[in-house]
Amino acid sequence: MKIFRTAIVLLLLILSGVLGAQWLARDGARDLGEVVVRAGGYDFSATLPGALLALAAGVLLLWICWKLLTLPFRAWGRYRRKQARARLTEGLEALHGGHWQRAEKLLLLAAEDDEVGTIARTAAVRAADGRGDEAAVQAHLAALAERSARAHALAVADRALSRQDPSQALAALDSAAAQPLPPRGLMLRAQALAELGRAGEAYGMLGPLKQQQALSLPEYSLLEAQLAAKAMRESADANVLAERWETLPKPLRADAGIVAAYAERAAGLRWDDAAARSLEQAIDARWDESLVALYGRLPIGKLDSRRASAQRWLQTHPDSPALLVTLAQLARLQGQWPQAQEFLHRALAQGASAEAWEELGHGFAAAGQEELARRSYANALGATRGVAATELPGRDLKQKIFDEAVVEERDEHGLPRLRG
Repeated sequence: MKIFRTAIVLLLLILSGVLGAQWLARDGARDLGEVVVRAGGYDFSATLPGALLALAAGVLLLWICWKLLTLPFRAWGRYRRKQARARLTEGLEALHGGHWQRAEKLLLLAAEDDEVGTIARTAAVRAADGRGDEAAVQAHLAALAERSARAHALAVADRALSRQDPSQALAALDSAAAQPLPPRGLMLRAQALAELGRAGEAYGMLGPLKQQQALSLPEYSLLEAQLAAKAMRESADANVLAERWETLPKPLRADAGIVAAYAERAAGLRWDDAAARSLEQAIDARWDESLVALYGRLPIGKLDSRRASAQRWLQTHPDSPALLVTLAQLARLQGQWPQAQEFLHRALAQGASAEAWEELGHGFAAAGQEELARRSYANALGATRGVAATELPGRDLKQKIFDEAVVEERDEHGLPRLRG
């Protein structure tokens, strides 16, 4: 295409010269003025248009001569660029296939070209890393820093995060030479901040990440929920926790993981009302077994109100194992071990496992029944390993009749259905 464009330009120039020569052949052309050039005792005269045309022809002739002289060098440059791209392609394919040494050799040859040198050096770092050659990695990184500070920062940060060193990653990304960060740099910086216990700052970077479309929509939603939950757990005091909670979008305040993180942190800060209220609102809005289980084991007071809420939920979810265990936990904390034991047997009949056996162990231990507590704890441990539970000794006829009654009805899937 370049040769074709050059030929078109030359044809146009020749056509212009012919038309100009015909025009100059007319007598009226001399009325435009005359140019006289004296050199070496000789006078050269021409009309002004003729002089301009001669000058243009001279420039054109010099340009053609220059092109002809530089043609071999340009051809050699094109050949080298083509070779560099071919080596880069082969090197990346070898890198993808895990041929580290071959990939590094090809990429080093490709790095000699200015146009593909940056990407070649970046890939060479990965190849040297694959070989486990730290000296080669540092040499590639030093060469990469001379070419592109931004690419160097990304390579260092990516490598540091893979080695669980977020401090080094953040230092590289925050260097002045690497600014402004591209989308991947923003993503790596958010990851580094989160791993350093600064999830609140990382959450503040979600706006630029979304604006630059650094993540797909599902990945962005997942990261947003993870950072929000981590920011809740890292809140230094109740005011910071409340501010972060209130600034969350409404959909996130209904997310089970975020609600659990907020409630646990609020409980840790002795903000019992906020912890209980957040769980109650989330459970009322959308039933979630994990939140129900947390509602029972949360280390806060308000036993009477929590028991009342759990009893209210039992009317609509009588077969919930998590709710039955929660009721048992609250009853035991209120000193009502017989009722707690009844709830736990119902929970086991509905499919509860380790958490119900562990709660039985706590209750038996508090009641001084060491043998039953030991067997309950053993069943809890076995349940986490998929081992069938062993029956507790000394269970009376009333308990056995109750266990048979609660599993008497089964649904269409063969699962036990608790009677109302």
